[in-house]
Amino acid sequence: MSLDTLVTAARLHAEGDNPAWRVFDCRFDLADTARGERDYRRGHVPGALYAHLDHDLSSPITPSSGRHPLPDRDRLCDWLGRCGVGSDTQVVAYDDSGGSMAVRLWWLLRWLGHTQVAVLDGGWQAWTAAGLPEATLPTTAPAGCRFVAGEPAAWLVSTDDIARQLAEGRDDILLVDARTAVRFRGEAEPIDPVAGRIPGAVNLPLADNLASDGLFKTAADLRALYAGALGDIAPQRCAAMCGSGVTACHNLLAMEIAGLKGAALYAGSWSEWIRDPSRPVATGR
Repeated sequence: MSLDTLVTAARLHAEGDNPAWRVFDCRFDLADTARGERDYRRGHVPGALYAHLDHDLSSPITPSSGRHPLPDRDRLCDWLGRCGVGSDTQVVAYDDSGGSMAVRLWWLLRWLGHTQVAVLDGGWQAWTAAGLPEATLPTTAPAGCRFVAGEPAAWLVSTDDIARQLAEGRDDILLVDARTAVRFRGEAEPIDPVAGRIPGAVNLPLADNLASDGLFKTAADLRALYAGALGDIAPQRCAAMCGSGVTACHNLLAMEIAGLKGAALYAGSWSEWIRDPSRPVATGR
């Protein structure tokens, strides 16, 4: 049975020798972009390959893009094939930041029509807390194969979509912002040059998806959480956003766990929105 949301450390360990499974270490630090790879070399899940957010899971930044543009689809398919990911491969992604980076690979694979992808619940911390083995030598990629994208199982909205909606006074799409409350309100902005939010967005910080033990909350608890944020708005009318379109996928995974399917990703997110100073910005409560 394939997994399409979460996998436990125990299950991942039990499948350690399964050639149909491929594991990716997605640890990454926005303030120190080399730290994740350094940490990987100090210790990682045996058999895991390292996936670099900037190099493998994003395209180069352009004058009009956000900080982490989506990768070119053909290039991403080529990279996945070289990593040994085929149409029947069960993919697992993990990090050490509550899933906030691993969700990028989870969402990208769904964007390519590959739903056999799960995030390690509790991440690297859950693996080490369970006393499971660690590898220190980089994993040699298995024999490559051809990865062919299928019909997308994940959807996008664009900056033009949001700008047009605001200009026309419509509310077709509800933006759900995964950034912290202080960033959403514009009280602090440690990363981007402009503070604030897109008018009409609601705030649901990604940390709210996790229980005190660092694992995702139960499906029932997540349904209750999102019901409070979305009200009677259907998930198909929602689009997740954040600073650069990466951690927004955490909310999309939480919604998938909760059974609230069909929400889109605003991949450009805040860092793309503010590229044009004429676009409106809201602050405060």
